[in-house]
Amino acid sequence: MTNESINELWRYRELLYFFAWRDIKVRYRQASLGAAWAVIQPLTNMIMFTLLFGRLAHMPSDGIPYPIFCYCALVPWTYFSSVLASASVSLTGNAALVEKVYFPRVLLPAGTALAGLLDFAVGSALLVGLMFYYHVRAGWALLLTPLVILVMVLLTTGVSMLMAAVNVRYRDVKHVLPFMIQIWMFATPIIYPLTMIPKRFQPILALNPCWGMVAAFRACVFPGLPVDYALLGTSTAVAVAVFAAGAFYFHRAERSFADVI
Repeated sequence: MTNESINELWRYRELLYFFAWRDIKVRYRQASLGAAWAVIQPLTNMIMFTLLFGRLAHMPSDGIPYPIFCYCALVPWTYFSSVLASASVSLTGNAALVEKVYFPRVLLPAGTALAGLLDFAVGSALLVGLMFYYHVRAGWALLLTPLVILVMVLLTTGVSMLMAAVNVRYRDVKHVLPFMIQIWMFATPIIYPLTMIPKRFQPILALNPCWGMVAAFRACVFPGLPVDYALLGTSTAVAVAVFAAGAFYFHRAERSFADVI
């Protein structure tokens, strides 16, 4: 992004807050359970994964109780997957607005990413409760959580910008995306520990930016969990590169949105 683009985004920052608040209100309008839906999805997945992989398949979890081992990874993953699903249709879902009113179009997927932080916060609150239940005492690494969240938001926003821009031209993205997210989840160490992957394949796994997001989040919660900082740095660098690539492609494609949407 150029300095001019950054200055323009700053001038429209209040519109970003409006889009985020609108997404929150639309999501929970006439929802009897309200924000509880932010917990139901990762909690249901945790229970299912614990029964299938923890109890039946006896999946190892690095000495950590499997439910909280799994849920800790599901909190950032649920944010990533849910925001990506919503942000990918943020432009086509607001076609009338894009065609008639000028504003930085990137505010639409960015607003979805910002609104998703509310669900992330609610899901994290349950994680704190699980930490008390399983007597998990976080160490000094917990102070790095804001940095991990920043990387998570950068990655999610970058992929969201890319998918939203591609979906304007190719509407079958909405059919491909759920399948892609499902495959991506199993390529990320959510239900299994990194130690299950042979050492020689771990650098390849680290090219998955979600690996760094999940591994870093676990490292912040569970003290003493072994972390390969070289691999974690690789995954974080890929996440930043994904954000830059998504912003570049979105900026290039933005000029034609009103014509093809």
